[in-house]
Amino acid sequence: MKQNWRPGTMIYPLPAIMVSCGSNTEEANIFTASWVGTICSDPAMCYVSIRPERHSYDIIKRNMEFTLNLTTEELARATDWCGVRSGRDYNKFEEMNLTPGKGVKVSAPYIYESPISIECRVKEIISLGTHDMFIADVLNVIADERFIDPETGAFDMKAANLLVYAHGGYYTVGELIGTFGWTVKKKK
Repeated sequence: MKQNWRPGTMIYPLPAIMVSCGSNTEEANIFTASWVGTICSDPAMCYVSIRPERHSYDIIKRNMEFTLNLTTEELARATDWCGVRSGRDYNKFEEMNLTPGKGVKVSAPYIYESPISIECRVKEIISLGTHDMFIADVLNVIADERFIDPETGAFDMKAANLLVYAHGGYYTVGELIGTFGWTVKKKK
């Protein structure tokens, strides 16, 4: 038996991302978002959807840059805390003992403790209702060498112990059950 529910956002799990922004240390901020995603691979583009009343909204709109920082089980407390506290009231880097790294291609800092940080420049802002979508070009990806396989150069998602968000809860990523195209690969 199936039930019909009212329209809602039930596309889960989503990445639990800490977004960092600000062009200087005085305005540097972090907020947590899961309304993020890939738009295009060539050119590399992504988006983050932000409520206009969020403290970081004006910072990103003014600077037109942000950094998406993937989170881990170790960063779970900071991920949640940065999502429920306002940068108007707290210096989140200090409160959560996070290290702001100097952006490479953008003025926005990245979170040094994050295994992957994605530097973005806003291309377009679309007002959609409760959130505005910031569509951005990916300018640079900063990867923690601890999680890069020295033989393949691939990022080891399992070793990084990435965090996802699903309907009010945070979860770690599960076991690998296959790779792209595994169902059609010829057996040797």
